[in-house]
Amino acid sequence: MNSGTQKLTLVGEAGRIEALLDAPDVAADPRPGGLRGTVVIAHPHPLFGGTMQNKVVQTLARAFVQCGWRAVRFNFRGVGASSGVYDEGRGELTDMLAVVAQTAPSDQPLALAGFSFGAFVTSHALAQTWAERPAEKVVLVGTAASRFEVAPLPQQAHEATLVLHGEQDDTVPLHSVMDWARPQALPVTVIPGVEHFFHGQLPLLKSLVMRHLRA
Repeated sequence: MNSGTQKLTLVGEAGRIEALLDAPDVAADPRPGGLRGTVVIAHPHPLFGGTMQNKVVQTLARAFVQCGWRAVRFNFRGVGASSGVYDEGRGELTDMLAVVAQTAPSDQPLALAGFSFGAFVTSHALAQTWAERPAEKVVLVGTAASRFEVAPLPQQAHEATLVLHGEQDDTVPLHSVMDWARPQALPVTVIPGVEHFFHGQLPLLKSLVMRHLRA
């Protein structure tokens, strides 16, 4: 992402987890209270080219870093240098929880984010960790509700959560996300004319995420 990106090797259930860490330069751009905390960001489907280098994932990391957060993105099992094989979301959830445990200090705020398949995994990570460690911010983009059973979010997490979806998403139809959100009365921000990968609209995506983080 930049010259300051730090490569991490973490340990998960399947073995090695490859990850990258980006941190804001607080010394050059001091913020009240210093660092905001750590966000862990999950990438799209491993079997369809999803990696931590995905452009939407990188955009999420940039948005968080510019708002004072340390951003950790990682490769699910079987992707890049991460050990193991695709596990239909079960093992990937375990991977994400392992990354949170190893990179996000428990005495600092936690944020969770994900894109597509990664948003599905993030929903389950949020549901599993909320009781003991509520996330301060949550961002779900292109949530894969048509392909996977996305977890309902804790009611108390709604105010902290931004759900973004493209109106013309042909990978995850908008109606599937609305069907998931409707029983929860969970707001969804729909971006007109945008498709799944936000081609040509990444600056807008970044702006919307930063607006949420600063709210």
